[in-house]
Amino acid sequence: MIIKWLGHASFLLESAGIKVLTDPFNAEIGYQPCKEKIDIVTISHEHWDHNAVDILVGSPRIIRETGLYTIDGINILGISSYHDKKQGQERGYNTIFKISSENLDILHLGDLGHVLTDRQLLEVGNVDILLVPVGGRYTVDADAAYEIVEQLQPQIIIPMHFLTADVSLKELAPVEAFTAKFPRIIKKPFLEISKETLAPELRVIVLDYPR
Repeated sequence: MIIKWLGHASFLLESAGIKVLTDPFNAEIGYQPCKEKIDIVTISHEHWDHNAVDILVGSPRIIRETGLYTIDGINILGISSYHDKKQGQERGYNTIFKISSENLDILHLGDLGHVLTDRQLLEVGNVDILLVPVGGRYTVDADAAYEIVEQLQPQIIIPMHFLTADVSLKELAPVEAFTAKFPRIIKKPFLEISKETLAPELRVIVLDYPR
């Protein structure tokens, strides 16, 4: 499996010839929108910087709801959560998506605004790779993101939704507020991973985005 970060909360996962895109954005966010033909799209919530399906090439299957979906051999589980700490009173609902393929479990938290409940942890189950927002303001901050890591115990953490030179949301915190909590950080342009190459120790990987 190949995992690429396009910026913000958008990742492109390529598995067995199928391309899965999370939370697509348009150019207003400051990053380069996805121009590849996509097979499956997950939308964590209906905010402009996460749901730009109108710019996508082709006719991908779009998943916006909770529940279990199996498409082209890829299992996708949508789990209900909130965009804030007040059960959605401030920013509404958020859907967590667990994407399972090639015997790997990837969890995309979207714009999660709180640590996970016992019910959510039970629904999520195993997580190999965690895609976690860390920039605060609109999502959990670095401290809460670290608590979620402790809850889930993934083998790989990939932070998202943080301040960069290009993102237009300048009120986000930089990734270093989160990565400073770990002894070692790995930086990569993309991640190529298989179940066999998962290391037993925790790895924090900061991916670069296209420029």
